[in-house]
Amino acid sequence: MSSILLVEDDPMQRDLISRILQRSGYEVWLAFDGMEAVSLASAHYPDIILMDALLPIMNGLDATRQLKKQPNTMHIPVIMLTAYVLIDALVAKTYGCDDFELKPINFSTLLAKIVRLSRPTMATELSA
Repeated sequence: MSSILLVEDDPMQRDLISRILQRSGYEVWLAFDGMEAVSLASAHYPDIILMDALLPIMNGLDATRQLKKQPNTMHIPVIMLTAYVLIDALVAKTYGCDDFELKPINFSTLLAKIVRLSRPTMATELSA
């Protein structure tokens, strides 16, 4: 089972997204701010991180930048989630994000991105 770290501070969004991911067969870990995201990713090495851009304590862009600088987490794909119109795919990529999804989330698109980004990890596991 693939694991996803969902980093979302809005309780309603967090609940909706996590339930859809769990129903799609993913193990979901939850973080509420960027600092917690860095800590959980460093401890558990999820297959994918879904990172909200605007978070308390440490925003999602800075958390992603920090994760991409650490050798043990730099390989984990990060999909930036945001409703903030000034953050686009180009901005997200400059911080190290591997993909980008606007809110409200199109879950078909998001799930396809998760599958595409997790394929190298799954291929590695299958060959081991």
